Amino acid sequence: MNQTGWWVADLMATNPAMLVSWVVWVIGSIVLHELAHGWAAIHRGDRTPIETGHMTWNPLVHMGGMSLLMFALVGIAWGAMPVNTYRLRGKHADALVAAAGPAMNVGLAFVAMILGGAWLAFAKDMGEPLYTNVWVFFFCGTFLNLFLAGLNLLPIPPLDGGRILASFSPTVRGWMDRPQAMMIAMLIAIVIIFRFGGKLWGPVMDFSAAGTHLVAGALGWAPA
Repeated sequence: MNQTGWWVADLMATNPAMLVSWVVWVIGSIVLHELAHGWAAIHRGDRTPIETGHMTWNPLVHMGGMSLLMFALVGIAWGAMPVNTYRLRGKHADALVAAAGPAMNVGLAFVAMILGGAWLAFAKDMGEPLYTNVWVFFFCGTFLNLFLAGLNLLPIPPLDGGRILASFSPTVRGWMDRPQAMMIAMLIAIVIIFRFGGKLWGPVMDFSAAGTHLVAGALGWAPA
């Protein structure tokens, strides 16, 4: 089957279930990731997410037009939650706020893994293609969120891992407060993501499949 080179058309032709799953999970996971940052910031005394109107389920607010355009073109996207670290209360509160986003992704991955395993174990009589398509949906949610959590925890500003590191290192914090340094860090992060991010994809997918099958096996499922 000929491929067009546009990811949407290619997935529509080869795996429509993955296309739907990818769209739902990417947008939903980014929105919840950013809301987790916002909830943590508010809990620690910073009302910036509320004041800027970011405590909403609207993907356009969290992702922005450029991110959504990139998602439509190449299937990748990002989000942002405005937080004023100087308004946060408590030692290392900024680290807790930064960690809230990846923690949300880990939680989503865990839920998707449990539901995917339960689906494999108990929905065998649903018939095809529903049985496989629903499993694809939960599997996509598992590996995508594990990948997002790992990616965001890389200790490189402006990723969440870099912000966690800055909370414990005044040197890194001072570096992040300089706009020019942040621009350099962003370029480095982009290069690392595009250069090495793909190498994490296979291991994360293998781990996700193994975890889902482990859950399903514990519930009585056996591969055909």
